[in-house]
Amino acid sequence: MGYIYFARHGQTVWNVENKICGVIDIELTEKGHRQAEELAEKILEEGTHIDEIICSPLVRAAETARHISEATGVPMRVEQRLTEQNFGKYEGTARDGEEFGRAKTCFADSYGGGESMIRFCHRIYGLLDDIRDEAEEKVYLLVAHNGVARAVQSYFTDMTNEEFAKYGIGNCELRKFEF
Repeated sequence: MGYIYFARHGQTVWNVENKICGVIDIELTEKGHRQAEELAEKILEEGTHIDEIICSPLVRAAETARHISEATGVPMRVEQRLTEQNFGKYEGTARDGEEFGRAKTCFADSYGGGESMIRFCHRIYGLLDDIRDEAEEKVYLLVAHNGVARAVQSYFTDMTNEEFAKYGIGNCELRKFEF
């Protein structure tokens, strides 16, 4: 039975400002760069075995993955399917906005030009299915976003709509998932 690791990108200005990033390409803060470097140190200190890092193309995740790759020597590649969900009209608005909170529990809603939870999870689940087929021989670290973390968690664990909508992990938090 194989496994993968997942880490969310380091801190961005919009994380500090409590704004929804979605597919808007937001840079890491200085703290975000430090968080990525600290995560790399933790991986090395704990002897965490990783064969390859796969990351979102968005700069906040790609930079986090680059820091980890450079420090650990683990090769990395970009995977388009790890791009954060497009939250449409909610991008740049408050993460804890009441209207957005309700919208996140409507899985077929595309947020006025964005990507529905159903389509988003289909994309992430397809990637995880592909990785599962290789997980016996190779250990991956996925570096992506909070929305992707939510989809990954739901792939491995049954969740209610409310649990799914509220789920999140911290910047540069590392999780392990077993297939």
